[in-house]
Amino acid sequence: MSDRGDPQTPLPARQPARPLLRHGALMALALLAACATPGPGGMPSSGTAGAQSASETAQEKQLRALVALQDRLYNVSAPLLVNNAELCKKNARKLFGFTAKTRYSYSSEYVAAAQSVLGLGERLQVTGLLPGSGAAAAGVRRGDILVAVDGQPLPQGPNAERQAATMLGPIVATRSAVNLSLQRNGANLTLNVPLTTACAFGIELGNSDNVISYADGRRILVTRGMLNFTQSDQELAQLLAKEMAHNALGHAHRQKMSATLAGIIDNLIRIQPDTSALGGSGGVKAYTTEQDASAHALGLYMAARGGYRPDQATAFWQRLATRYPPSVANGYTAIHPSTASQLPAIEKTVAEIKSRQAAGKPLMP
Repeated sequence: MSDRGDPQTPLPARQPARPLLRHGALMALALLAACATPGPGGMPSSGTAGAQSASETAQEKQLRALVALQDRLYNVSAPLLVNNAELCKKNARKLFGFTAKTRYSYSSEYVAAAQSVLGLGERLQVTGLLPGSGAAAAGVRRGDILVAVDGQPLPQGPNAERQAATMLGPIVATRSAVNLSLQRNGANLTLNVPLTTACAFGIELGNSDNVISYADGRRILVTRGMLNFTQSDQELAQLLAKEMAHNALGHAHRQKMSATLAGIIDNLIRIQPDTSALGGSGGVKAYTTEQDASAHALGLYMAARGGYRPDQATAFWQRLATRYPPSVANGYTAIHPSTASQLPAIEKTVAEIKSRQAAGKPLMP
Protein backbone atom coordinates (compact mmCIF):
# COMPACT_ATOMS: atom_id res chain seq x y z
CA MET A 1 0.00 0.00 0.00
CA SER A 2 3.06 2.25 -0.08
CA ASP A 3 3.94 4.59 -2.92
CA ARG A 4 7.57 4.91 -1.93
CA GLY A 5 8.88 4.62 -5.46
CA ASP A 6 12.01 6.73 -5.11
CA PRO A 7 15.61 5.75 -4.40
CA GLN A 8 15.79 7.56 -1.06
CA THR A 9 16.33 5.48 2.09
CA PRO A 10 13.87 5.89 4.99
CA LEU A 11 15.41 7.65 7.97
CA PRO A 12 16.43 5.05 10.58
CA ALA A 13 15.87 5.44 14.29
CA ARG A 14 19.20 5.28 16.09
CA GLN A 15 17.74 4.56 19.52
CA PRO A 16 15.35 1.76 20.43
CA ALA A 17 11.89 3.23 20.28
CA ARG A 18 8.44 1.91 19.53
CA PRO A 19 5.39 3.76 18.23
CA LEU A 20 2.55 4.46 20.61
CA LEU A 21 0.29 2.70 18.12
CA ARG A 22 1.66 -0.62 16.89
CA HIS A 23 0.32 -0.13 13.36
CA GLY A 24 0.64 3.65 13.16
CA ALA A 25 -2.12 6.05 14.09
CA LEU A 26 -4.67 4.45 11.77
CA MET A 27 -5.82 1.07 10.59
CA ALA A 28 -5.44 0.18 6.92
CA LEU A 29 -7.30 2.66 4.75
CA ALA A 30 -9.39 -0.08 3.16
CA LEU A 31 -10.95 -0.76 6.54
CA LEU A 32 -11.28 2.59 8.24
CA ALA A 33 -11.70 6.25 7.66
CA ALA A 34 -8.72 8.20 8.85
CA CYS A 35 -10.74 10.16 11.37
CA ALA A 36 -12.31 9.97 14.77
CA THR A 37 -14.32 12.39 16.84
CA PRO A 38 -13.55 13.13 20.48
CA GLY A 39 -15.90 12.23 23.26
CA PRO A 40 -16.39 14.26 26.44
CA GLY A 41 -13.26 15.98 27.63
CA GLY A 42 -11.53 15.52 24.29
CA MET A 43 -11.12 11.76 24.70
CA PRO A 44 -12.54 9.14 22.36
CA SER A 45 -15.73 7.60 23.69
CA SER A 46 -14.74 3.95 23.84
CA GLY A 47 -17.65 3.00 26.04
CA THR A 48 -15.73 2.57 29.29
CA ALA A 49 -13.01 5.20 29.19
CA GLY A 50 -12.83 6.39 32.79
CA ALA A 51 -12.31 9.88 34.15
CA GLN A 52 -8.78 10.97 34.91
CA SER A 53 -7.73 10.29 38.50
CA ALA A 54 -4.76 11.15 40.67
CA SER A 55 -3.78 7.48 40.84
CA GLU A 56 -3.22 7.09 37.10
CA THR A 57 0.07 5.54 36.04
CA ALA A 58 2.58 7.43 33.92
CA GLN A 59 1.56 5.34 30.90
CA GLU A 60 -2.12 6.13 31.45
CA LYS A 61 -1.45 9.86 31.71
CA GLN A 62 0.76 9.86 28.62
CA LEU A 63 -1.73 7.81 26.64
CA ARG A 64 -4.58 10.11 27.63
CA ALA A 65 -2.61 13.21 26.59
CA LEU A 66 -1.42 11.79 23.28
CA VAL A 67 -4.81 10.41 22.29
CA ALA A 68 -6.40 13.79 23.04
CA LEU A 69 -3.97 15.48 20.63
CA GLN A 70 -4.52 12.81 17.98
CA ASP A 71 -8.27 13.21 18.41
CA ARG A 72 -8.03 16.91 17.67
CA LEU A 73 -6.25 16.10 14.42
CA TYR A 74 -8.89 13.53 13.49
CA ASN A 75 -11.79 15.81 14.35
CA VAL A 76 -10.48 18.75 12.31
CA SER A 77 -9.47 16.59 9.35
CA ALA A 78 -12.79 14.69 9.13
CA PRO A 79 -14.74 17.19 6.94
CA LEU A 80 -11.63 17.83 4.85
CA LEU A 81 -11.30 14.14 3.97
CA VAL A 82 -15.00 13.51 3.33
CA ASN A 83 -15.76 16.62 1.30
CA ASN A 84 -12.71 16.57 -0.96
CA ALA A 85 -12.80 13.10 -2.51
CA GLU A 86 -13.39 14.76 -5.89
CA LEU A 87 -10.21 16.82 -5.53
CA CYS A 88 -8.12 13.97 -4.14
CA LYS A 89 -8.66 12.08 -7.41
CA LYS A 90 -6.67 8.82 -7.39
CA ASN A 91 -6.20 9.13 -3.62
CA ALA A 92 -9.94 8.72 -2.90
CA ARG A 93 -11.10 5.35 -1.54
CA LYS A 94 -14.26 3.70 -0.24
CA LEU A 95 -14.02 3.52 3.54
CA PHE A 96 -16.11 2.20 6.38
CA GLY A 97 -16.31 5.58 8.04
CA PHE A 98 -15.09 4.68 11.52
CA THR A 99 -11.92 3.86 13.44
CA ALA A 100 -11.59 0.70 15.52
CA LYS A 101 -8.85 -0.59 17.80
CA THR A 102 -8.02 -3.29 20.32
CA ARG A 103 -5.83 -2.88 23.37
CA TYR A 104 -3.04 -4.38 21.28
CA SER A 105 -3.22 -1.43 18.88
CA TYR A 106 -0.76 0.19 21.28
CA SER A 107 2.82 -0.81 22.03
CA SER A 108 3.30 -3.39 24.78
CA GLU A 109 3.91 -0.98 27.65
CA TYR A 110 0.58 0.74 26.88
CA VAL A 111 -1.65 -2.33 26.54
CA ALA A 112 -2.87 -2.13 30.14
CA ALA A 113 -3.38 1.64 29.85
CA ALA A 114 -5.40 1.18 26.64
CA GLN A 115 -7.74 -1.13 28.54
CA SER A 116 -8.08 1.04 31.65
CA VAL A 117 -8.20 4.46 29.95
CA LEU A 118 -9.91 3.65 26.65
CA GLY A 119 -11.87 0.55 27.61
CA LEU A 120 -10.33 -1.56 24.84
CA GLY A 121 -10.10 -5.35 24.93
CA GLU A 122 -9.37 -8.32 22.66
CA ARG A 123 -11.93 -7.46 20.00
CA LEU A 124 -12.01 -4.57 17.58
CA GLN A 125 -14.05 -1.76 19.06
CA VAL A 126 -15.30 1.41 17.37
CA THR A 127 -13.39 4.36 18.83
CA GLY A 128 -14.58 7.10 16.48
CA LEU A 129 -17.05 7.87 13.70
CA LEU A 130 -16.47 9.95 10.61
CA PRO A 131 -19.15 12.68 10.63
CA GLY A 132 -21.35 12.44 7.56
CA SER A 133 -20.24 8.89 6.78
CA GLY A 134 -22.44 5.94 5.90
CA ALA A 135 -21.48 4.32 9.20
CA ALA A 136 -22.74 7.30 11.18
CA ALA A 137 -25.97 7.42 9.16
CA ALA A 138 -26.51 3.67 9.60
CA GLY A 139 -26.34 3.97 13.39
CA VAL A 140 -22.86 2.67 14.23
CA ARG A 141 -21.82 4.05 17.63
CA ARG A 142 -18.55 4.54 19.46
CA GLY A 143 -18.04 1.61 21.79
CA ASP A 144 -19.64 -0.93 19.42
CA ILE A 145 -17.68 -4.21 19.21
CA LEU A 146 -17.13 -5.50 15.67
CA VAL A 147 -18.21 -9.12 15.24
CA ALA A 148 -18.48 -9.84 11.50
CA VAL A 149 -18.75 -8.26 8.04
CA ASP A 150 -21.11 -9.89 5.54
CA GLY A 151 -21.14 -12.96 7.77
CA GLN A 152 -17.34 -13.31 7.92
CA PRO A 153 -16.13 -13.26 11.56
CA LEU A 154 -13.61 -10.55 12.31
CA PRO A 155 -10.31 -11.54 13.94
CA GLN A 156 -9.46 -10.90 17.58
CA GLY A 157 -6.27 -10.52 19.58
CA PRO A 158 -2.84 -8.96 18.99
CA ASN A 159 -2.99 -8.90 15.17
CA ALA A 160 -6.68 -8.16 14.74
CA GLU A 161 -6.19 -4.82 12.95
CA ARG A 162 -3.78 -6.10 10.35
CA GLN A 163 -5.70 -9.33 9.74
CA ALA A 164 -9.02 -7.47 9.44
CA ALA A 165 -7.55 -5.01 6.93
CA THR A 166 -6.26 -7.88 4.80
CA MET A 167 -9.60 -9.67 4.95
CA LEU A 168 -11.78 -6.63 4.25
CA GLY A 169 -9.73 -4.93 1.54
CA PRO A 170 -11.19 -7.02 -1.33
CA ILE A 171 -14.72 -6.66 0.06
CA VAL A 172 -14.55 -2.88 0.30
CA ALA A 173 -13.10 -2.55 -3.20
CA THR A 174 -16.10 -4.21 -4.84
CA ARG A 175 -19.08 -3.17 -2.69
CA SER A 176 -21.12 -0.04 -2.08
CA ALA A 177 -22.48 -1.28 1.27
CA VAL A 178 -21.86 -4.11 3.73
CA ASN A 179 -23.76 -5.85 6.51
CA LEU A 180 -21.92 -5.15 9.75
CA SER A 181 -22.58 -7.40 12.75
CA LEU A 182 -21.99 -5.65 16.08
CA GLN A 183 -22.27 -6.24 19.79
CA ARG A 184 -23.64 -3.31 21.79
CA ASN A 185 -24.19 -3.46 25.53
CA GLY A 186 -24.21 -7.26 25.35
CA ALA A 187 -26.81 -7.41 22.56
CA ASN A 188 -26.14 -8.45 18.94
CA LEU A 189 -27.34 -6.40 15.99
CA THR A 190 -26.64 -6.12 12.26
CA LEU A 191 -26.57 -2.85 10.33
CA ASN A 192 -26.38 -2.23 6.59
CA VAL A 193 -23.54 0.27 6.28
CA PRO A 194 -23.04 2.24 3.04
CA LEU A 195 -19.34 2.75 2.30
CA THR A 196 -18.04 6.31 2.24
CA THR A 197 -15.77 7.68 -0.46
CA ALA A 198 -13.16 10.00 1.07
CA CYS A 199 -9.57 11.11 0.68
CA ALA A 200 -7.56 8.14 1.93
CA PHE A 201 -4.81 10.00 3.75
CA GLY A 202 -3.59 8.89 7.17
CA ILE A 203 -3.42 11.67 9.77
CA GLU A 204 -0.54 11.27 12.23
CA LEU A 205 0.68 13.04 15.37
CA GLY A 206 4.42 13.72 15.60
CA ASN A 207 6.05 13.57 19.03
CA SER A 208 8.26 16.61 18.53
CA ASP A 209 8.13 20.25 19.57
CA ASN A 210 9.43 21.39 16.17
CA VAL A 211 6.83 23.56 14.45
CA ILE A 212 6.50 21.58 11.24
CA SER A 213 4.32 19.20 9.23
CA TYR A 214 5.07 16.59 6.56
CA ALA A 215 3.22 14.85 3.73
CA ASP A 216 4.71 11.70 2.18
CA GLY A 217 2.06 11.05 -0.48
CA ARG A 218 -0.17 8.81 1.62
CA ARG A 219 0.07 10.28 5.12
CA ILE A 220 0.14 13.68 6.80
CA LEU A 221 2.02 14.30 10.03
CA VAL A 222 1.57 17.35 12.25
CA THR A 223 3.95 17.71 15.18
CA ARG A 224 2.94 18.50 18.73
CA GLY A 225 4.78 21.81 18.32
CA MET A 226 2.71 22.75 15.29
CA LEU A 227 -0.51 21.81 17.06
CA ASN A 228 0.43 24.14 19.90
CA PHE A 229 1.31 26.88 17.40
CA THR A 230 -2.10 26.85 15.72
CA GLN A 231 -4.44 29.15 17.59
CA SER A 232 -7.69 27.58 16.42
CA ASP A 233 -9.13 24.62 14.57
CA GLN A 234 -9.62 26.96 11.62
CA GLU A 235 -5.85 27.47 11.41
CA LEU A 236 -5.15 23.76 11.85
CA ALA A 237 -7.58 23.03 9.01
CA GLN A 238 -5.69 25.38 6.68
CA LEU A 239 -2.45 23.53 7.46
CA LEU A 240 -3.99 20.08 7.03
CA ALA A 241 -5.69 21.10 3.78
CA LYS A 242 -2.41 22.33 2.32
CA GLU A 243 -0.65 19.08 3.22
CA MET A 244 -3.56 17.18 1.67
CA ALA A 245 -3.01 19.25 -1.47
CA HIS A 246 0.69 18.35 -1.52
CA ASN A 247 -0.33 14.68 -1.41
CA ALA A 248 -3.09 15.03 -4.01
CA LEU A 249 -0.68 16.80 -6.37
CA GLY A 250 2.00 14.14 -5.93
CA HIS A 251 4.68 16.55 -4.77
CA ALA A 252 6.61 14.12 -2.56
CA HIS A 253 6.91 11.71 -5.49
CA ARG A 254 7.93 14.46 -7.91
CA GLN A 255 10.59 15.64 -5.48
CA LYS A 256 11.80 12.02 -5.09
CA MET A 257 11.17 12.51 -1.38
CA SER A 258 8.44 9.94 -0.66
CA ALA A 259 10.69 7.49 1.18
CA THR A 260 12.65 10.16 3.04
CA LEU A 261 9.42 11.81 4.26
CA ALA A 262 7.92 8.43 5.12
CA GLY A 263 11.00 7.63 7.21
CA ILE A 264 10.69 10.92 9.08
CA ILE A 265 7.00 10.25 9.76
CA ASP A 266 7.78 6.70 10.93
CA ASN A 267 10.37 8.15 13.30
CA LEU A 268 8.19 10.96 14.69
CA ILE A 269 5.17 8.80 15.52
CA ARG A 270 7.33 6.91 18.01
CA ILE A 271 7.00 7.68 21.69
CA GLN A 272 10.69 8.62 21.81
CA PRO A 273 11.68 9.67 18.29
CA ASP A 274 15.32 10.02 17.31
CA THR A 275 15.51 13.81 17.25
CA SER A 276 19.22 13.74 16.38
CA ALA A 277 18.20 12.56 12.92
CA LEU A 278 16.22 15.78 12.39
CA GLY A 279 19.19 18.13 12.23
CA GLY A 280 18.90 20.87 9.65
CA SER A 281 16.22 19.93 7.12
CA GLY A 282 16.36 16.23 8.00
CA GLY A 283 17.39 15.46 4.44
CA VAL A 284 14.17 16.91 3.00
CA LYS A 285 14.43 18.81 -0.26
CA ALA A 286 12.46 22.06 -0.09
CA TYR A 287 9.37 22.43 -2.25
CA THR A 288 9.70 24.66 -5.29
CA THR A 289 7.85 27.98 -5.48
CA GLU A 290 5.50 26.53 -8.09
CA GLN A 291 4.71 23.47 -5.98
CA ASP A 292 4.06 25.55 -2.88
CA ALA A 293 1.81 27.92 -4.82
CA SER A 294 -0.27 25.11 -6.29
CA ALA A 295 -0.62 23.46 -2.85
CA HIS A 296 -1.75 26.75 -1.30
CA ALA A 297 -4.38 27.28 -4.01
CA LEU A 298 -5.78 23.76 -3.89
CA GLY A 299 -5.54 23.64 -0.09
CA LEU A 300 -7.60 26.80 0.29
CA TYR A 301 -10.35 25.29 -1.81
CA MET A 302 -10.16 22.04 0.16
CA ALA A 303 -10.47 23.92 3.44
CA ALA A 304 -13.48 25.89 2.17
CA ARG A 305 -15.16 22.72 0.86
CA GLY A 306 -14.62 21.24 4.34
CA GLY A 307 -16.61 24.11 5.85
CA TYR A 308 -13.66 26.14 7.14
CA ARG A 309 -13.49 29.90 6.68
CA PRO A 310 -10.80 31.09 4.23
CA ASP A 311 -10.55 34.59 5.72
CA GLN A 312 -8.19 33.45 8.51
CA ALA A 313 -5.71 31.83 6.15
CA THR A 314 -3.56 34.85 5.30
CA ALA A 315 -2.97 35.83 8.93
CA PHE A 316 -2.01 32.26 9.85
CA TRP A 317 0.51 31.78 7.03
CA GLN A 318 1.97 35.23 7.64
CA ARG A 319 2.44 34.57 11.35
CA LEU A 320 4.02 31.19 10.63
CA ALA A 321 6.47 32.63 8.08
CA THR A 322 7.42 35.47 10.44
CA ARG A 323 7.90 33.34 13.56
CA TYR A 324 9.67 30.49 11.75
CA PRO A 325 11.60 31.84 8.76
CA PRO A 326 13.70 29.53 6.53
CA SER A 327 16.71 30.07 8.82
CA VAL A 328 14.98 28.11 11.64
CA ALA A 329 16.35 24.59 11.31
CA ASN A 330 13.71 21.89 11.02
CA GLY A 331 10.88 24.42 11.02
CA TYR A 332 7.98 24.62 8.60
CA THR A 333 9.35 27.36 6.37
CA ALA A 334 12.70 25.55 6.05
CA ILE A 335 11.03 23.15 3.61
CA HIS A 336 8.45 25.71 2.40
CA PRO A 337 10.79 28.67 1.75
CA SER A 338 8.31 30.46 -0.49
CA THR A 339 5.62 30.83 2.18
CA ALA A 340 6.04 34.58 2.66
CA SER A 341 6.11 35.23 -1.09
CA GLN A 342 2.80 33.39 -1.47
CA LEU A 343 0.77 35.82 0.64
CA PRO A 344 -0.56 37.96 -2.27
CA ALA A 345 -1.60 34.82 -4.17
CA ILE A 346 -3.24 33.44 -1.02
CA GLU A 347 -5.26 36.64 -0.63
CA LYS A 348 -6.29 36.46 -4.28
CA THR A 349 -7.47 32.86 -3.92
CA VAL A 350 -9.35 33.70 -0.71
CA ALA A 351 -11.17 36.52 -2.50
CA GLU A 352 -11.99 34.15 -5.37
CA ILE A 353 -13.41 31.53 -3.00
CA LYS A 354 -15.53 34.08 -1.11
CA SER A 355 -16.89 35.39 -4.42
CA ARG A 356 -17.84 31.87 -5.48
CA GLN A 357 -19.48 31.23 -2.11
CA ALA A 358 -21.49 34.46 -2.33
CA ALA A 359 -22.65 33.58 -5.85
CA GLY A 360 -23.50 30.00 -4.88
CA LYS A 361 -21.03 28.63 -7.43
CA PRO A 362 -19.25 25.25 -7.02
CA LEU A 363 -15.98 25.46 -5.10
CA MET A 364 -13.71 24.03 -7.75
CA PRO A 365 -10.23 25.50 -8.37
